[in-house]
Amino acid sequence: MTARILVVDDIPANVKLLEARLRAEYFQVLTASNGPEAIEICENGQVDIVLLDVMMPAMDGLEVCRRLKNDPATSHIPVVMVTALDQVSDRVRGLEAGADDFLTKPVNDLQLMTRVKSLGRLKMLTDELRLRASTTRNIGIEELLSRGALAGEGPRAKVLLVDENPASAEAAARMLRGVADLDVVADPEVAFFDAAENTYDCVVVSTRFSAYDPLRLCSQLRSFDNTRFLPIILIADDGEEERVVRALDLGVNDYLVRPVDPQELVARLRTQVRRKRYNDHLRFSVAQTIEMAVTDPLTGLHNRRYLDSHLETLFDRAAARQRPLSIMITDIDRFKQVNDTFGHDAGDEVLKEFARRLRCNVRGIDLACRYGGEEFIVVMPDTDGTIARKVAERIRAEIAAKPFCIGEGDCPISVTVSVGVSSLQRPYDSVAQLIKRADIALYEAKASGRNRVVGEAA
Repeated sequence: MTARILVVDDIPANVKLLEARLRAEYFQVLTASNGPEAIEICENGQVDIVLLDVMMPAMDGLEVCRRLKNDPATSHIPVVMVTALDQVSDRVRGLEAGADDFLTKPVNDLQLMTRVKSLGRLKMLTDELRLRASTTRNIGIEELLSRGALAGEGPRAKVLLVDENPASAEAAARMLRGVADLDVVADPEVAFFDAAENTYDCVVVSTRFSAYDPLRLCSQLRSFDNTRFLPIILIADDGEEERVVRALDLGVNDYLVRPVDPQELVARLRTQVRRKRYNDHLRFSVAQTIEMAVTDPLTGLHNRRYLDSHLETLFDRAAARQRPLSIMITDIDRFKQVNDTFGHDAGDEVLKEFARRLRCNVRGIDLACRYGGEEFIVVMPDTDGTIARKVAERIRAEIAAKPFCIGEGDCPISVTVSVGVSSLQRPYDSVAQLIKRADIALYEAKASGRNRVVGEAA
């Protein structure tokens, strides 16, 4: 994989060294010599990962990281702090400032490449989600980032720890006690089903198994739909570099090497949970917006956009299988009088109640849509014209039988509906002709006195 990496350091020699190592792996490299310059480059949207020196004059790396993470436009960019400071407290300060990872100088080639590749994959995922959210016009990124859950103030994380070694499992449990709701499982197969069936924020996998390859569990978690995006942190022993590299290639998000510092484990866990919740909110935003794009907001029925795409599919399927297909177009009689007499709020209530009754009188396989204004269409697969007219008559009678109660005073309004019905005619029919025949039938129902059902014109 490749990525655009910004190297930030006030010492040119350090910049050149990192630049050469990254370019040798075919990464694109940008450089900055101070904090303000780095922030400006990130704001221009051309950065996938930031390698950020901590010790810089004027504005140190911790402040740069805080500013990037507090700005919705740049908060999704992974930041790796790079410093000569090697105390655990220094690493924790960087992670608490919002950094996604931490490298100590002199930077180990293995750690550099594995961290960069892992974060690059996460950045690609986040970019795709942000693009989809933006394309579906409900981006709301700033709102999402302002929510407490994304700022680390949400509900306590639910974590699954997988470790068959009682001593190391108890040590990790002590570190996370009071920070997360922790489930500890010794059997990896049981752990996989637990992760698939429950809602966890992170899985922590130990490498200490006597007769099991822990990377198999990591691979299974990445392969299953329910756990594909679940963060995984690997806890490895010193000397397991090859296993760590393979784990990161499989999609493991982060790792620690024993002896594990409690503060660092907590900080890395919080980083993974924060990123998961951010991406979860993005996915929800995308799904919600897609639903909004094909749903009429007033009635909750599908809208004409959805009808235009889905009716074609139902029509082609019926024609290919030589099965019947019918549609009905309904129009609320004298709806303008309702708006003029009782107001548009009352008209909206009538439309919502009509949609509710319509839903109650069609099957689950039928497609009920608001066609526009007071017109609705119901598409009925596997239904011939005779049955379709009976369904239409049932709906007409249901609407006319019971007045619509409108407003706080429950003012009853008598409502009737006219319905036109048409059915698929082989062999040369089309969606447009099917709708046109139903529309002509509806016009005849209106012209002949309203409150009636008319089949398609001959």
